[in-house]
Parts: sequence; structure tokens; C-alpha cells
Amino acid sequence: MTAAEQISVPEPTPEPVLREDWLDFTPTAQSVSFSRRRTARLVQEWGHPGLAGDAALLVSELATNALLHGAIRGRLFRVHLTLTATTLRIAVSDPWCDRLPVLREATADECYGRGLRLVARIADRWGVEPRTVGKTVFAELALRQGPDMPTGPRALRAGPSCS
Repeated sequence: MTAAEQISVPEPTPEPVLREDWLDFTPTAQSVSFSRRRTARLVQEWGHPGLAGDAALLVSELATNALLHGAIRGRLFRVHLTLTATTLRIAVSDPWCDRLPVLREATADECYGRGLRLVARIADRWGVEPRTVGKTVFAELALRQGPDMPTGPRALRAGPSCS
């Protein structure tokens, strides 16, 4: 038995997916609006109406970023929703891997630059995953259940100011 075999730890078993949906969009402003409405409708249909607004906002921000910073002419971006027993995962994939998203402080006179700050404050977890072609930016919302974990708007988490 090798040392690697002696200390290997099995990977945790992923949660079973209860619901899943994905759709590819053309990189246009209308696609962002459509993906936002579609997400809100699906999350409500999946039994989590209290998360529909947050999910729609997250999709809107991530899809807008894909449009502004990840679009390549003739290539689509994908919105992928996954529901497990504990998490709603929203993932937006685009074809451009050279431009990774970063949190930054927008100045007061800038019209853009606050989207990821909103994502970081609303999502329970978010990040970037490289792909063979492009990248996926995801945000996850924990499904709060029981009297001590209500479903609905989340408290703002400590972090840098959005002003």
C-alpha cells in the first residue's frame, strides 16, 4: 500500500439534483431580460417563491456580465439552474476565459462596476470555474427551512461597502 492510498480521503458524494434547467442565449440585452423572467418563473414553479426575486437578480447580474465582458460574436452564453435539497445554484457560462470577474470598488460617478458586489451580498456563495472554452460564474442560494432559517430576503453580509 502506498502513502497516497493510506491517506486518501473519498470525495463527498454530491447532493442529488431535484430540478435542473439550462438554456443558451444570444448575447443581447433582450436575453438578459428573458433569462431573468424565466428564472423567477422556474424558481416559483419549483416551490421556492421566496427566492424568486433574489434568483432573478443574480441571473440578471451574471448574464449582464457575460454580455458585457464575456461575449464573442456568434457565440452564446448559457444560464444553468440547479436545485438540490439544500441549494439553488445559478451558473452563467460564457465563451471568453481571458476576462475573469473581480470584485472592485466603483466610483460614485461610474455607471457600471457594482454587479459582482450585489452578487456577493445576495448569494450565500459565489465563484468562477474555468471551462475548456470560457468560464462559468456561479452564485448559490441556501434553501432555508424550519423556523430558525426562514426563506426570503437575506441580511446583508459584512463586506466592503457598495457606495
